[in-house]
Amino acid sequence: MAEEQTANVKGVFDAVVFFNKQIGERFYRLGLEFSGAGAEAFGNFRPGQFAQLDLRGIALPEGESMPAELADAAQRKILLRRPFSLADVAKRDNKIAAEILYCVVGPASLRMTTLAAGKSVSIIGPLGNGFWVPEGKKTALLVVGGMGAGPLEYLAKVLTVDYPEIEVVAFAGARSAQELPFERRLDAISQQLGFSLPEFSKYGIESLLATDDGSAGHHGMVTKLAADWLGKCSTASEKIVIYACGPEAMLGKMAKIGKEKNVDCQLSMERRMACGFGVCQSCAVQCRAGDSNETIYKLCCKDGPVFDAKEVVF
Repeated sequence: MAEEQTANVKGVFDAVVFFNKQIGERFYRLGLEFSGAGAEAFGNFRPGQFAQLDLRGIALPEGESMPAELADAAQRKILLRRPFSLADVAKRDNKIAAEILYCVVGPASLRMTTLAAGKSVSIIGPLGNGFWVPEGKKTALLVVGGMGAGPLEYLAKVLTVDYPEIEVVAFAGARSAQELPFERRLDAISQQLGFSLPEFSKYGIESLLATDDGSAGHHGMVTKLAADWLGKCSTASEKIVIYACGPEAMLGKMAKIGKEKNVDCQLSMERRMACGFGVCQSCAVQCRAGDSNETIYKLCCKDGPVFDAKEVVF
């Protein structure tokens, strides 16, 4: 991860579900296990890359498990694979265990809730280009907006293990405490100590929260929380790097903050990805063409999903 790299070899693999647990009203974590060639491929998975899951043919939940507001939409056929980043990757003997953080928002993710241990899922990956660590960095800020948590959780692990000299601080924001996609204990003491999110505290990383309604942490936007922290930071700007994943409006603000404070910033962009590897051309991101005023379009799935904030046009 020392420099931006091209994606490693991808393929179509079967993964076996080893857990699928609910962690919030609409939030789940799905555990998958790869063996053989899949384990070899996903053993090189980098934070920020993604995989495409085939969710056709998976059963819908029955009875009261079906949210009333999704009952009609749930009947739609699933034609395309769905892209997901990985929230964790770990070696288990000669296999690779991976975790996906997901939110139930439509017919495909609703079906995911019925994936039981032992079920097999077809997955294409690893896809895209992930985060990288520029040389000379001493401080890394992980800025999470809502469901942007997944790839930054895995990045927190990699930074802690492979770059112990880098101080890491996590910032997480959502509209309310109930919409923070974490298994957390939001008690007053843990918030005061800055270790309120176990997903980051297990790596010894301080986590600062922001909610639009003030129900947890800072009352306001996570971008403001991160900007205020940067304003008080004594580390030279050229030794800081920001990693952000979340809604595009949030990413645009983080790109602006990075430019104003002369801090390197990497953004994990999101687009609808039909194929996942650059054939369908459906996931274009407008980017600057070098130092000129001209713009070009790059593909989120192939050139990203992680981009240098300086090149993205918002």
